[in-house]
Amino acid sequence: MSLESRRNTALEDPGAEMVDRMTSLWDRYGRIALVAVGAVVAIAAVWFFSVRYAEQQNNAASKSLVEADFMFRRGDLDQAKTTAQQVAKQFGSTPSGIDAHRIAGDASFWSGNFRDAVTEYKAYLGKKGSGLVADCVRRSLAYALDNDKQYAEAAKVYDQVAGAFDRESNAEMLAAAARCLNASGNKAEAVKRLQKISDEFGDTSFANGARIKLAQLAPPTN
Repeated sequence: MSLESRRNTALEDPGAEMVDRMTSLWDRYGRIALVAVGAVVAIAAVWFFSVRYAEQQNNAASKSLVEADFMFRRGDLDQAKTTAQQVAKQFGSTPSGIDAHRIAGDASFWSGNFRDAVTEYKAYLGKKGSGLVADCVRRSLAYALDNDKQYAEAAKVYDQVAGAFDRESNAEMLAAAARCLNASGNKAEAVKRLQKISDEFGDTSFANGARIKLAQLAPPTN
């Protein structure tokens, strides 16, 4: 076979043609692929370090919150409140930072500072408004409003949690709502709550008191 024939055969080799095509494709799309892979790696790195940072933040907040809770339980209410408020301010976006509002609210409540307790409980509920703990905080908010003599608002919150607990607690919430409504001058709505206790919660310890109060507010007519 002549040299020229061998050259023609080499040029017509399918393997060589495939290599040429792959080279052409790489020239066209290789850089794009590298950029795309680099972007994915960068996003993954940002996500990893963000998650890690969030975990570190929450761990630090959790340690400080445990200290605040310990202070609260031993009766050091002022220091518990201060520590919890610092946690809420510094780590507000973490779960522990959110829960710090609850502890600060409890410390304020048992110190007799009901206005601050209302503020802290509302701050907690503004970030975590559902679930059993939220219902308990909402009940504490109602107590704080009640003690701060904000009777109309307290009645609304008592109504919100009147179906969140067991029957005894639900009857208590209705009785408290009735008392606050009566204190705010809304006797008609107070009577409705008392009647509901009498009709639907007759097996609870609040039933007899509700009937007595009902007779005082809405005596039967002959």
